[in-house]
Amino acid sequence: VLLAAAVCTKAGKAIVSRQFVEMTRTRIEGLLAAFPKLMNTGKQHTFVETESVRYVYQPMEKLYMVLITTKNSNILEDLETLRLFSRVIPEYCRALEENEISEHCFDLIFAFDEIVALGYRENVNLAQIRTFTEMDSHEEKVFRAVRETQEREAKAEMRRKAKELQQARRDAERQGKKAPGFGGFGSSAVSGGTTAAMITETIIETEKPKVAPAPARPSGPSKALKLGAKGKEVDNFVDKLKSEGENIMTAVGKRSTEAAKVLAPPVNMESVHMKIEEKISLTCGRDGGLQNMELHGMIMLHISDEKFARIRLHVENEDKRGVQLQTHPNVDKKLFTAESQIGLKNPEKSFPINSDVGVLKWRLQTTEESFIPLTINCWPSESGNSCDVNIEYELQEESLELNDVVITIPLPSGVGAPVIGEIDGEYRHDSRRNLLEWCLPVIDAKNKSGSLEFSIAGQPNDFFPVQVSFVSKKNYCNIQVTKVTQVDGNSPVRFSTETTFLVDKYEIL
Repeated sequence: VLLAAAVCTKAGKAIVSRQFVEMTRTRIEGLLAAFPKLMNTGKQHTFVETESVRYVYQPMEKLYMVLITTKNSNILEDLETLRLFSRVIPEYCRALEENEISEHCFDLIFAFDEIVALGYRENVNLAQIRTFTEMDSHEEKVFRAVRETQEREAKAEMRRKAKELQQARRDAERQGKKAPGFGGFGSSAVSGGTTAAMITETIIETEKPKVAPAPARPSGPSKALKLGAKGKEVDNFVDKLKSEGENIMTAVGKRSTEAAKVLAPPVNMESVHMKIEEKISLTCGRDGGLQNMELHGMIMLHISDEKFARIRLHVENEDKRGVQLQTHPNVDKKLFTAESQIGLKNPEKSFPINSDVGVLKWRLQTTEESFIPLTINCWPSESGNSCDVNIEYELQEESLELNDVVITIPLPSGVGAPVIGEIDGEYRHDSRRNLLEWCLPVIDAKNKSGSLEFSIAGQPNDFFPVQVSFVSKKNYCNIQVTKVTQVDGNSPVRFSTETTFLVDKYEIL
């Protein structure tokens, strides 16, 4: 029996998954998260087994197409089914990338349902799947054509009636009589006529094409090409709303500008400039325990002057967590291992000019809880018909300074806004997406912990997964370039550094 079909990343993150038997979300996510750990590197297989299930998989660039079956399932039939699944995906997705798969997730799920029903393979081919999912119906086309014809006729009749009403009003005004009252629009003939006139004018005006009047030539100084006028109008409109007591939310713009400030490149970029960027992907359990943490870092070198093309970077690595370092193939590995210097294998050659070159990258993968930079503890507890939620954060890595931190908590739909109790920082309630965003401008050693309390109708499972985003100008792994020297003469070179630490994924499930 086929239990589930899923497209996941190489880290085991589910992008789209279709279960053909009764399974909880936690169960399927746990199975997919365990899948990459079971594969033996260096061996080419199409399946891997555990005590309870069998994974039949096929790599697709940076993704995997995975079928989860019982151990009693026929492996030959499963491989044939897997091939059909793999051929279906390019039908709907132009590229085998995470964003493209997510965008066409429902199309893929509908196609998956045509391949498998109740855990068993259907006797279909790719052409039949395409026909079934398109659901092209002649009766539907006829119905739409009839409905459009009826709508056009109703609009034409409405315009004709409007013209008759307006003509009657004009005739009455020409003869000096009161405009006749039309039933249902007012208690007296005058009010009825006035209302009818307003309605007819509105209808007639909408039918007329809007012709812009020819502007009179100004006698004063010309104000042509007045840039930024539209922005001023918007600002004036916002100011007017604020003066009337409206609370204008500019949350998205504020967040993007704050992030831009944090990630803005330094003003004084030297001829030798380095970007040190790290991205973290982390998944924790709600009851504690780090399921997976993966961190990728890189040093990008940018040289804008040929005089400094033959240089060496002196790297200081004070990391004690077991980071795996890897230099560029053209970099002298022996020199880096012995003296922690980054230089080309051939000292006579130069680094490329006016382009970003990755010279050193590192990777850290762990399940050690003490490595978590920012711990999130979420405690939902039921009390009657509502749920009291206590959520707190604590900065474990005190050397870090996290900016523009947003902790996003999902809320149940259709139950209104949460009642906020105590809070450190600010919050935003997104009623359209049913999210509560807890916003903290800075988390550092002076502001290493905080809490939020709120109440809302729901159950404990409604408030997960909690997601975290932040940016930082300090990197997690203490790897820095301390000095840059020229190959000839070993003289020091002025350089500038730009450091960013970003979140790729940070979830508490």
